[in-house]
Amino acid sequence: MASITLKGNTIHTNGALPEVGQKAPDFEMINTDLSTISLENYKGSRVVLNIFPSIDTGICAASVREFNKKASDLSNTKVLCISRDLPFAQGRFCGAEGLENVINLSDFNTGKFGKDYGVEITNGPMQGLHSRAVVVLDEEGVVKYTEQVPEIVQEPDYTAALNTLS
Repeated sequence: MASITLKGNTIHTNGALPEVGQKAPDFEMINTDLSTISLENYKGSRVVLNIFPSIDTGICAASVREFNKKASDLSNTKVLCISRDLPFAQGRFCGAEGLENVINLSDFNTGKFGKDYGVEITNGPMQGLHSRAVVVLDEEGVVKYTEQVPEIVQEPDYTAALNTLS
């Protein structure tokens, strides 16, 4: 279990992020077109998992915008923006913002991704949502970098995450 804060108040997640060097757990989530997507769909590509509570909050939206901007310069890399938001909300946001370099995936139906990746918030006002975290995978799905952001209203360290792809 990880201890993080929400505006200075301690809350917890159900576990810890996958460890660097280990194979990332597979997942199935829903894309904005309502198709089911798994990690296997991205085999052969480097993957950035941008995980957050909700697309409809300022910091979460900022992380999607920032990764969208930086993703256009990355070769053989997919940026997956993952939350428990409905796929319709994710699609609406990216459509309105003109964001085309990220892929939104929703864990709304089962929450299994959040549980398997140790990011499900287990107490407090955001219980059941995902914490803010970044996980970077190589072409074989091996974890190269993780960051559990310690304060939910803080942005992730984009530079550190993306430097692992250099």
